[in-house]
Amino acid sequence: MPSRSRLPRLPEFTPPADPRRGYSQQEILAELRRFILEGSLPPGVGLPLREFAQRFDVSAIPVRESLQTLIGEGLVEHRPNFGYTVTRLTAGELRELYVVREQLEFAALAAAVRHATAEDHRVATEAHARLEEAVLGDDPAAYHRETRTFHLALTRPSGMARLVHMLEYAWNITEPIQPMVHVSAGERAVLHADHSRQLAAFLAGDAEALLAATEQHHARLNHVVAGLPTDTGLFAEPGGGDE
Repeated sequence: MPSRSRLPRLPEFTPPADPRRGYSQQEILAELRRFILEGSLPPGVGLPLREFAQRFDVSAIPVRESLQTLIGEGLVEHRPNFGYTVTRLTAGELRELYVVREQLEFAALAAAVRHATAEDHRVATEAHARLEEAVLGDDPAAYHRETRTFHLALTRPSGMARLVHMLEYAWNITEPIQPMVHVSAGERAVLHADHSRQLAAFLAGDAEALLAATEQHHARLNHVVAGLPTDTGLFAEPGGGDE
């Protein structure tokens, strides 16, 4: 039985590239992925095929194919008699993914410092400036969005395309929870101070200082993530007890 519509209010859909032909399967996939990664479709929310087909003005087939792709990406799950839902992690699974992210980031940073160009420095500096604006403006959603941009700006110059892809993959799975939205403004400010130390080391080409600052940042980050509320419906119960 398909899940009943439980869709929250969604942002405006991106128009199809060719209005005459309508949405392609790849465009539908991109929109659904965007809604999930931006937190517009939170963990556990139902993804009714018929409603999405109506909104995209297509048959259910390209929507189903898109959802199957998102299952492979870890963003969607499907259960018989329940339908498609946005993946809901347990608190333990979230902590494990942060450990994975930490290890992948460490592996890329030393190489990134050696290979970073002036353009890479500009991109990282601008990402840090946007983080600063989010902290000063007390904008949790912007802070959450820009912290990912900043971390990837530090790792992409490594030239390790597959490793960075794995980092992005692991990061994507944590995105529906929007962890940085649920921490306090004070905690975000402390984490951002770590970002400032990371940027200074990156710009100076000091791999040792960058790794030290990153180790401290992840220790603090893991502590913050471990303190996220587990009694508000944000997480699944261990063993699938959230049904």
